[in-house]
Amino acid sequence: MDYKSLAKKIFDITGPEENILQASHCMTRLRLQLRHATPEMQIQLQSLEGVLGINATDDDLQIILGPGAAGQTTAALQALVQTAGAGQAAQTNPINQPSRNNRENTRNTEAADNMENAESITKQTGEKKYSIGDGKKLHADIRAKNATPFKLLLKKISGIFIPLIPGFIACGLITGLLNLLLKSEPALADMAWIKMLAIMGNAIFYGMNLFVGFNAAKEFGGSPILGGILAAVITHPALKDIMLGSEQLQPGRGGIIAVLLVTAFGAWLELRLRKIIPTMLDLLLTPLLTILIAGFAALFILQPIGGMIATAIGDGVTIAIHEGGAMTGFILGGLWLPIVMLGIHQAMTPIHVQLIQEYGVTLLLPILAMAGCGQIGACLAVYFKTKNKFLKKTILSALPVGIMGIGEPLIYGVTLPLGRPFITACIGGAFGGAVQAAFSIGSSAIGISGLPLTTVTSQPLIYLLGILTSYIAGFALTWLAGFDEPEEPQAS
Repeated sequence: MDYKSLAKKIFDITGPEENILQASHCMTRLRLQLRHATPEMQIQLQSLEGVLGINATDDDLQIILGPGAAGQTTAALQALVQTAGAGQAAQTNPINQPSRNNRENTRNTEAADNMENAESITKQTGEKKYSIGDGKKLHADIRAKNATPFKLLLKKISGIFIPLIPGFIACGLITGLLNLLLKSEPALADMAWIKMLAIMGNAIFYGMNLFVGFNAAKEFGGSPILGGILAAVITHPALKDIMLGSEQLQPGRGGIIAVLLVTAFGAWLELRLRKIIPTMLDLLLTPLLTILIAGFAALFILQPIGGMIATAIGDGVTIAIHEGGAMTGFILGGLWLPIVMLGIHQAMTPIHVQLIQEYGVTLLLPILAMAGCGQIGACLAVYFKTKNKFLKKTILSALPVGIMGIGEPLIYGVTLPLGRPFITACIGGAFGGAVQAAFSIGSSAIGISGLPLTTVTSQPLIYLLGILTSYIAGFALTWLAGFDEPEEPQAS
């Protein structure tokens, strides 16, 4: 795939450059914040080769490209926008800060554009009057309606853990494949190279608190290195030699939850200190006071609180799955895709990590992974039942990545637009989730799903049985429920 060519086509559809306010990406999607977006724009983007699907939200236009492709295409698009903006000194560069020489012209151009935007949106909403040139404030107010504290928190959590996903995948696969090898050849366990591989597989979790502390401080607005140091303080092995009264301190107590609490407080404290400490003393006193104050607060207050929360999460998940069994798995597997579409699924990442740190596996991920498997079964039923050639082609192109755990193309390109297949796919995932919960299948890694997750599960054969169950249930229910046959798209 020529990602530069794809980025150019996306730019031609969504541009010019002043229309693109921001271009970013997650693991599988290019996310665009646009001044103006139209339904025709989405149709054109969907028709591009390499685009697996489109999802438009109140916040942004999400172009589903798949892992790897999303990052490379985003980088190429950002370069295009930067180049186009640099060639027009009087226009705003939407990705990068304009140079000092161009800022005045930029402000003038923005004022003209914003006046038009303000007048247009005021007419549409009839809610709030804005003065001439107030378009930037208007844009901020509109986005603020969607920026609820909970959504902003989820975005921060996503920003903390998404950079760690490649590490989860690499170390998880090493651990999973190594476990499969040792199950068949236990005598290899004492070999030096096996022990080296075991260290590589465990490395992400050995340094997890430090990685999370570094990223969390950055997301919360503090200095990343101070976040890493605070995480190291509550993880330090020497804590076990310290007694507070009759209680012995525990290195790493509270795991990821404690790290998030400590680094959030540390970042908040650092920002407050910078406002009151004289500039000439800032570099000397702010880091020192942040570590001292936040460090003692962590050991005496925040780490114990984090420990209680982490224990409650672990006990709650364990009890729910062990006591609820298949019914718990059925409910979680069936509701997961709607939860993803609401955008609150990022909250599960720290829970997965906490469970792996505490128990060695997360019992939730194999259950939730079945939601995507239900989509596979439903789409196979649609493929064999429909006479629509374009729909068949869409399914065939998206099935391979769906089987590998990337379900967005099938969701947004097939089942969701058809309606009933989306519901039957969710129910198919529920049946698979019931199988995973009934046998308490755990995963020792996150970041992968679908068939690849098999290698890191506690019982690969049972996990595969759950996948097969989701496929069959999703297929059968979709075949029986049917769907309205879509019309073939008109040739342009």
